[in-house]
Amino acid sequence: MTSEQKVILSKVPQVTLIFWIIKILATTLGETGGDAFTMSFLGETTGDAHPYGYLIGTGVFAVIFFIAVAIQIKVKRFHPLLYWFTIIATTTVGTTLADYVTRSVGIGYAGGSALLFALVLVSLFAWYRTLGSVSVETVSEPRAEMFYWMTIMFSQTLGTALGDWTADDVGLGLGYSGAAMVFGTLLAIMAAAYFWTKLSRTALFWAAFIVTRPLGAVVGDFLDKPTSKGGLELSRYTASAILVVMIVALILIFKQKPAEKAH
Repeated sequence: MTSEQKVILSKVPQVTLIFWIIKILATTLGETGGDAFTMSFLGETTGDAHPYGYLIGTGVFAVIFFIAVAIQIKVKRFHPLLYWFTIIATTTVGTTLADYVTRSVGIGYAGGSALLFALVLVSLFAWYRTLGSVSVETVSEPRAEMFYWMTIMFSQTLGTALGDWTADDVGLGLGYSGAAMVFGTLLAIMAAAYFWTKLSRTALFWAAFIVTRPLGAVVGDFLDKPTSKGGLELSRYTASAILVVMIVALILIFKQKPAEKAH
């Protein structure tokens, strides 16, 4: 770095192995936490379901999401706990929003996945056209942060619909373990491409970011769905509490640094 260059610190963490581990745990928590509210608390999948359960859940988590993003944009530097809380907020609202779109609205898993994938691409395109880059290293000012969090929210919602479509009988019917193997294999391929090819690191990041969401979704469903449907039938509240403890422990034990880029 020359004396004329300076380091711009991003307000998001460096992308390391710990980043991806926490990301998968956070997306799993988003699935169990979102389902705990809409399916367990509001009884959406029971005979006593609230008529607007998924919509109510989406509204509640959307408020949390917007507040978290507003605080994240307002602060001047990277705060690990705040960042990951905001990620969890995106993944919980993504869970309930995807369920609302695919189940309550009735466009199905395939239709919901296609719609949400289009929204992710539109968000990335608008971000690139506006600021010239969609790299996480550039997320250091409000406009970039707004695009970043909007893209993440769409990708988390897409991941939920894609995970359900892959695992459920009304979709591809691979089951939770089969779907987890599919998405885990895709992540392994992306990791190999990162280390052994010259493919765009930014493109690989966003591809991996999207794929970790359906992986977390199917793992979350595997934990709390009935054994008759291939799950472990664990309490959604218990599973969510364990995931929270694991995430906080990793954040506190492994100090994360903000992404940086020389300008």
